[in-house]
Amino acid sequence: MNHVPDASPDANPVARIDAASDARRGCMASGASIPPGFTRGIDASGARATAEAVIAALEEAGLTLLTLPQTGFSTRLRQSSLEWVRDAAQALPPDRTRIRPAVPSAAAIDRMDRVLAWIPRIPADKFVLRRVVGARCLISPMTGRHLYSWRRLGTAIGADHKAVQRWHAQGIGLIVAALNAR
Repeated sequence: MNHVPDASPDANPVARIDAASDARRGCMASGASIPPGFTRGIDASGARATAEAVIAALEEAGLTLLTLPQTGFSTRLRQSSLEWVRDAAQALPPDRTRIRPAVPSAAAIDRMDRVLAWIPRIPADKFVLRRVVGARCLISPMTGRHLYSWRRLGTAIGADHKAVQRWHAQGIGLIVAALNAR
């Protein structure tokens, strides 16, 4: 008799990541967003942070970050200080005549600032995990898809895409542990 491995999202970190991406797509399709109370690390009901909720919040923050206009008074100075945002900006075509999505609300920008501050909770000596988590949270505002696929991210840092998925899960785990420790 063949044994079928446990298919629950908790058994496999990659399945947890896929479940969080599905949840994000559901939130985007319904027009909902991450509950504002969650961005402090605990959601409004007092529940502890989970990997799925952290991934969804980071992806919403990445989407908001890439939706911000690149001109005028903005968080440009803060944006350009993040290495993975500079890499993404350089990868974009120089053509500025493309259609831009609507500017995010002030509440969405505030949530973005709070959520992106979670990435430095990954210890500085684990800079690869920081880079993977930061790059993977970037969502294209035009397509709703990740700016960096697992394979593209693996190629960029010179690693196998499965290793990148494990590192992402480890980085998310460190953020969840830091949020729940408060």
